[in-house]
Amino acid sequence: MRRRSALGALLRRPAGAAAAGWLALLLVGALVSRVWTPLDPFTTDPYSAWLPPSGAHLFGTDGVGRDIASYVLAATGTTVVVAVSAGVVAVLVGLALAALGSLTARPVREATAVLIDVLVAFPTILVAMALAAAFGGSLAVVVVATGVGYGVTIARVSRAEIRRVVREDYVTAARASGAGTAAVLRRHVLPNIAPVFVVQLSLAMATSVLAEAGLSFLGYGASAETASWGRLLADLQKFLGVHPWTVVWPGLAITLTVLALNLLGDAVRDAADPRLRDRPSGTGRAGRSGGVDRPRPSDPADPARSPAPEVTS
Repeated sequence: MRRRSALGALLRRPAGAAAAGWLALLLVGALVSRVWTPLDPFTTDPYSAWLPPSGAHLFGTDGVGRDIASYVLAATGTTVVVAVSAGVVAVLVGLALAALGSLTARPVREATAVLIDVLVAFPTILVAMALAAAFGGSLAVVVVATGVGYGVTIARVSRAEIRRVVREDYVTAARASGAGTAAVLRRHVLPNIAPVFVVQLSLAMATSVLAEAGLSFLGYGASAETASWGRLLADLQKFLGVHPWTVVWPGLAITLTVLALNLLGDAVRDAADPRLRDRPSGTGRAGRSGGVDRPRPSDPADPARSPAPEVTS
């Protein structure tokens, strides 16, 4: 019942419903592209170069005659794989570091905090470029670099939340009753940090989409045999002044996907938080900040609200 109410609260928000709809469409496109595309996305035809959008080529063709719509659809699967894989890596790294930095002995907590601060100082894109230079450009490099890089950020944010939750009385009571660290983390800590954690996870997936597109654009990401929105932008950007309509489709796909992930994270956070989910619709600024709506005092000028006159003899 609680899951249904949270899902209903998510879908009642226009931004959350639109983001969920776009991501669902993206997932369906990724699955369909594995078995079918309008044309072969890698087939070239010099006689069909730079054709405008038409019934035969929905998004037109590029400089070597590839069908842009088929290529964008095929690249959708690459984006979904990278986003989900990087999100899983970020979750595992973030939870492990956050648990070490908040639920262990003091020396381990302090050492973990120093490690997190050191790792946060390294930009994710630069780490990915360094790994690609050492091991060659591939999607695995993008997944590891973005997953570990944003997993550290998740750990830094979640560590403070976990430290706050473990000081609560119900956690102290659970430990006194004999519950272990894993049980406390699963039953009490994770449900209470879920709103913050979901937002960070959505940001991690959005960052991985941008990182994959950027690294593929620079030649450090997906290989030439793998369809990628960033690689398609790299191929088309040289002819931007002559055929500007060609870059609209991969650029729009990247923009909408990153925007949807960010909006979905905010909407899920609001739907999962009972204080925000149960907020009556139409509340003003006080309602949004968590204030309590108070009834307005009766207007003396309103005869229906003003007290009856006192009769004296």
